[in-house]
Amino acid sequence: MRTVTSRDGTLIAFDQSGEGPAIILVSGASATRADEAHVAAALAPYFTVFAYDRRARGDSGDTRPYAVEREVEDIEALIDEAGGSAFVFGHSSGAVLTLEAARLLPTKITKLALYEPPFIIDETHAPMPDGFPAYLDELVASGRRGEAAEQFMALVGTPAAMIAQMRQSPVWPRMESVAQSLVYDATIMEDSEKGSPEPLRKWVPVTVPTLVMDGTVFMGQEGPHAFMRHGAEALAKVMPNAQRRTLEGQDHGPSDEMLVPALRAFFLD
Repeated sequence: MRTVTSRDGTLIAFDQSGEGPAIILVSGASATRADEAHVAAALAPYFTVFAYDRRARGDSGDTRPYAVEREVEDIEALIDEAGGSAFVFGHSSGAVLTLEAARLLPTKITKLALYEPPFIIDETHAPMPDGFPAYLDELVASGRRGEAAEQFMALVGTPAAMIAQMRQSPVWPRMESVAQSLVYDATIMEDSEKGSPEPLRKWVPVTVPTLVMDGTVFMGQEGPHAFMRHGAEALAKVMPNAQRRTLEGQDHGPSDEMLVPALRAFFLD
């Protein structure tokens, strides 16, 4: 493990592996760099891979008050560590954060790949309730971290029976440990989960080559995946230099066997 210091003084923990062009992996909700170890290992023969713990999770620190811009500064610190420019791959809420990084750091991100940014742009998924990030923050502040994790998972469409099973499993203490970071993920996604595609126009100025990917399955079923597909399609249409790719048979956590060749082909083309 190594660390870099973000602009606000927060220590950001990361692992570096491989050789080649630098690529930063930006994980989705609750994930740490340990969860990215398998994809980092699969990418290492082709890239210098930076897998890091986003703030408020894993071995990274946290500094309040939170703002999305602080997480962009975390990515910038890693890019500077990598030599001043890098490819970036973002997954789920990390894909939305990656888009913001590309908007705010236009000269430092040379190519951008996104997998299933969880936009809610139409009636195929219920929108995020008003004030949801603040509500989660209140739950965490009052010590109800498990309830905050449960509310976040329900928002993204996790069935109640699955949440109940998770609460009885060994993974649940870790979910509670990263509950504060779920507040941050909700903040990142808030504007783009209101049921309209209009907020996606925020990223029209992002002109770097971008790959927008999705799978065909969500929570084990094809039907509920529609909102992911619609969001990916809408984003690719508004970004001036974007291309689309669907990984058949893949869910919200794609296999390395499908994801890595797609990333390798795009970034190294």
